Amino acid sequence: MSDKDYLKDISEIKNLMNKSSRFISLSGLSGILAGIYALIGAALTYYLVTKYSYGTLKLDGWIFRRVLFILFMVAFSSVITGIFLTTRKAKQNGEKIWDTSSKRLLLNFLIPLVAGGIYTLIILYQGKYGQTGGLMLVFYGFALVNASKYSIGDIKYLGYTEIVLGLIAALFPGYGFYLWVIGFGVMHIIYGTIMHFKYDTK
Repeated sequence: MSDKDYLKDISEIKNLMNKSSRFISLSGLSGILAGIYALIGAALTYYLVTKYSYGTLKLDGWIFRRVLFILFMVAFSSVITGIFLTTRKAKQNGEKIWDTSSKRLLLNFLIPLVAGGIYTLIILYQGKYGQTGGLMLVFYGFALVNASKYSIGDIKYLGYTEIVLGLIAALFPGYGFYLWVIGFGVMHIIYGTIMHFKYDTK
């Protein structure tokens, strides 16, 4: 057996091990759509706050409840779209959508995300609005980096970007909304586009 055959066998073994330990059917298109949903949600929020609330939010105000509803719909739409497109891609790749690797991916993604979500709500109900955008970005970044061990490794770079944007938002809380738009909107579209052409179109 030649050296080329050995290298080919090693490469095939490596690919099999990678597929068995990582869930690699995440859809780049779902990232693009999640970014678009975030931009739409941000535009609606900006319109409501500037037109009806004079740039401020009150916990007991109807604008605040509308903003929470918009955030929920952005997250819900992103999750549903991600599940649908990822399931379709997994079927095309001959992968199981619910196996050990996808369970590990989901668990490692949700732990920092849920903890961060609860902490952000606590800060929000304390009236510290300026910190919420940065906290959401940082904990979401942690969730992506943590989950990248069980999926496409490129996810961690998006996670690092979100963390950096979140720290900047914490340093300059007056720009938290705009950094949130960049992190959840623009960066998702850029990342999703790169992943779509790198993995989905093969």
